[in-house]
Amino acid sequence: MTIDDILNRLKEGNARFVADKLDGQLQDSARRETLTSGQEPYAIILSCADSRVVPELAFDTGLGEIFTVRVAGNVANSSSLASIEYAVAHCGSSVIVVMGHQSCGAVTAAMAGGNNGYSINHLLAHITPAIAEAGDGAGVNDVVKVNAKITAADLTSRSSIIKNAVDSGTVKIVSAYYNLDSGKVDFLD
Repeated sequence: MTIDDILNRLKEGNARFVADKLDGQLQDSARRETLTSGQEPYAIILSCADSRVVPELAFDTGLGEIFTVRVAGNVANSSSLASIEYAVAHCGSSVIVVMGHQSCGAVTAAMAGGNNGYSINHLLAHITPAIAEAGDGAGVNDVVKVNAKITAADLTSRSSIIKNAVDSGTVKIVSAYYNLDSGKVDFLD
């Protein structure tokens, strides 16, 4: 599949999800059996760990189709970045979607500030640039969208593996926003 084919496939899967018409393909024992020798997911989704956001369902994908990396605030920390690098370098994935979502709790916490303990503060520090870029008076959903775009840009600035793949045209990075109320994914690029 070309990069455009992959993006169209994700969009069509999301349209089925929104319409409550999931096709449920590639989710059976036969599919599990074909995947025992390896994986070749066509897309990588960096998504928030929020339990209401399930990329495999939101894009109506089956086993082995997408490589999902989930972390609160869909941030590119060292571990999530390394996971994405792995999928680019070893699985042949061609599209990376950085997907924020409506009413993100991590973004809300970052905007509220305060001391949330070492680990949470470290995670929320990745969201601070989006708060600054969105500007005073920006709502949480505006900051979520800016955060997805900044994180998408961070992937190439922080990883030579991803940058080389993007520069060679074998990988495309897009940012997206998941609407909790409808299930629709808006591609921001």
